[in-house]
Amino acid sequence: MTSSLSQSATPWSDLLLRSMAELREVYQRHEGELEAMATEDFAQLFASSQRLDALLLAEPLDRHELRNVLSAVRGYGEMLREDLAAQQPELDAALARLLKAADAANDEDGETSGGFQRVIASEPGFILAVDDLKENRELVARYLSRSGHMVVTASSGAEALHTLEQADVDVVLLDLMMPEMDGHEVLRRIKEHPEWRATPVIVISGRQDMDGIIECIEAGADDYLFKPFNPVLLQARIKAGIERKRWHDREELYRQQLERNEKFIRATFGRYLSDEIVTDILERPEGLELGGDLRRVTIMMADIRGFTTISENLAPAQVVTMINRYLGAMTDIIMAQQGTIDEFIGDAILAVFGAPQRREDDADRAARCALQMQAAMDEVNRLNQADGLPEIKTGIALNTGDVIAGNIGSERRSKYGFVGHPMNVTSRIEDATAGGDILIADSTLQALRGNYQTEAGEPLKVKGIHELLRVHRLLGETT
Repeated sequence: MTSSLSQSATPWSDLLLRSMAELREVYQRHEGELEAMATEDFAQLFASSQRLDALLLAEPLDRHELRNVLSAVRGYGEMLREDLAAQQPELDAALARLLKAADAANDEDGETSGGFQRVIASEPGFILAVDDLKENRELVARYLSRSGHMVVTASSGAEALHTLEQADVDVVLLDLMMPEMDGHEVLRRIKEHPEWRATPVIVISGRQDMDGIIECIEAGADDYLFKPFNPVLLQARIKAGIERKRWHDREELYRQQLERNEKFIRATFGRYLSDEIVTDILERPEGLELGGDLRRVTIMMADIRGFTTISENLAPAQVVTMINRYLGAMTDIIMAQQGTIDEFIGDAILAVFGAPQRREDDADRAARCALQMQAAMDEVNRLNQADGLPEIKTGIALNTGDVIAGNIGSERRSKYGFVGHPMNVTSRIEDATAGGDILIADSTLQALRGNYQTEAGEPLKVKGIHELLRVHRLLGETT
């Protein structure tokens, strides 16, 4: 080992090599008194000294590899001092002189890793250490395991990405200079992956050029440490990384819970309110306030003709089967045409087109909806016949006018509804429909944009409304 002094000796290298030689002599005197783990750590420390000897013989000096060696010397030296200080004072003193020499080497190379010693209390984490050099991986794993962390290692970028696919990693310690896939590429892939990008990445590298540091930070690295790293600083960085990952995981869990709750709310209340009303309530808190605003809407009312007489001759279960079949088919059509179902009143349906969201073709969608509802009655009656139930017919009325649309009721109980004279007019028109009829008010006919086949009906004089109602029978849509 002393052969290196003749070619590349420097003040720090001479001190470091002499300190290592002294430590070896002390170790040989006390080797038999040490436990297996300490013996293994000394073997790794002396292996690092052999690498250092080879480095100092080479020209030019590989400073990146030098930092790897110094990191190993410092790491194993500090762990041995921590383990042996009380039992082996002579070995402890020799180790202290070696670490002082390593600090001098670090200072000479422009990076100080020694100095103060602090204990960093950290929540245990799952750490992935990525380095192509086995001794570096083993050192980091040994050091962090002593602090309570679970550490897995990867010798290449590909192996690191495979580990991330298999496990939920809290922090990645990443070396930059690796064959095949280097650390820059690994960092890029981690930060572009939707499930990994929140994982903190701490780059640990012997490269100390500012451009490289900036490049890593811009690519998403959370921190950058130089080799040989200060173990206390590394612990602090890991603690911060674990805390960031834990906060992210909690936020992600809360987000998923909120999404599940919202889906549940939509699925549950969607059975009682239209999708648009549920969305309005969820996305606008003020949507729950009592009151409303003036809207131009097309109102639809439909019910089964002679339903009371029909139901008198049926068992309650048969009535429920028949009405649910009818309402289910009609509901699907109304929602497909983006209508808002205000309520079911027995066998009657009240729906509105134009609130809470207004569209330019509200009247046309209401007309098409009514035509499709009447066409669907053939299938409803086919199923009724198969179940031994009577045939039914529905009458539908459409009317267009200005209403107040909003939350009606009290602070304890309210519903999204519609108030205004056009609602009463629609009800009166619906009373005049026969089975299979679609009667539309003159206001709806004037609002239609498409081409429809209609037939003028007799003016209606109904109770409670002074004016005659001009209505038309909607027969179909023409091209």
